[in-house]
Amino acid sequence: MANLYKDVLNFIPTAAIVVDKNFRVVFANRAFREFFRTDCERGTLKRAIGCGELSPCGKGEKCAFCSMRALFYETLTSGKPAFRKLALRHGENASLAFRIKAAPMGEYLLGIVDNAYETEIAREMSSAQDIQQRLLPPAKSGNVPYAFMYIPCREIGGDLPDVYEAGGETMGFLADVSGKGISAGMLSAFVKAGWDRSEISPARAIGGLNLKFQELGLDERSYVTAAAVRIERKNSRIRYCVAGHNAPLLLKNRRGIDEIEMSAPPVSNWVPDFKYEDKFIPYEKGDILVLLTDGVTESRNARGEQFSLERAEAILENSPSAEAFISRLKLALKNFCGTFADDLTAVAFDL
Repeated sequence: MANLYKDVLNFIPTAAIVVDKNFRVVFANRAFREFFRTDCERGTLKRAIGCGELSPCGKGEKCAFCSMRALFYETLTSGKPAFRKLALRHGENASLAFRIKAAPMGEYLLGIVDNAYETEIAREMSSAQDIQQRLLPPAKSGNVPYAFMYIPCREIGGDLPDVYEAGGETMGFLADVSGKGISAGMLSAFVKAGWDRSEISPARAIGGLNLKFQELGLDERSYVTAAAVRIERKNSRIRYCVAGHNAPLLLKNRRGIDEIEMSAPPVSNWVPDFKYEDKFIPYEKGDILVLLTDGVTESRNARGEQFSLERAEAILENSPSAEAFISRLKLALKNFCGTFADDLTAVAFDL
């Protein structure tokens, strides 16, 4: 029967621990062990919560200030349930905040972490955010100066900017996946893994991504819009391909702003055999090239007005550099919208 109770406790999502009157762990269920990332089902309280104290559990100088031990002591001496919000050092550089309720249970004391599931999700989301931040391009890369803006509307975003070198020239890539949140983050990770950085043709790179996307077998609600450029300094031209990207590429030159558009479907299952093609546009020294997602142009203020492509172009027209454009765009969006319902991403190059 005891094994049956343990099996039941191991399958519930609530983190639970049972200690005796000497504060030794009689049983810690699977959810508790996963929450504290320890394999201690029974033994010392120190092992169960991953305490870093070097002295034996209960014997160290810090043990007198152990909040978990103090909670169980309060329950033991009062004979009544006790509830606390605790923050424990967990590992070398991490802390763990949670709510726990302790209650007497005959000869034992029962502890229930009532927000363990939510805290674990928050911890995993934090890890996912860190991973996604590592997918972003470095602050400086290659021969062409650039700046970028990446503001996800949720913890995990669905936009993916990238800048890198291929064949001695600078490549720029900006993708916007369908959906938001975790599903969008997973799809953007697929795009990052599926994008061929060795391919110097933007069209062939997008075509290759399209083939890999179709292997996923997703329905028509899932898609990726993308814009890819190769800045060919030897020829003073931009080789580019746009796959269903709602906002065009923008090129600021001495004549004003050129909107670079291309009629091509997004990476999806909509047109499986579509053949993407490269196009070219010349540039001159001092021009600025900008890639935008539609989250920028379609962001709305409290009155329902869109930020619009015209506002983005006006900022670009009055910006002397890529870095200045990105800084002014961020400020303008914050002042215009305040909060955002979509991911906002832009990459700008000083040509």
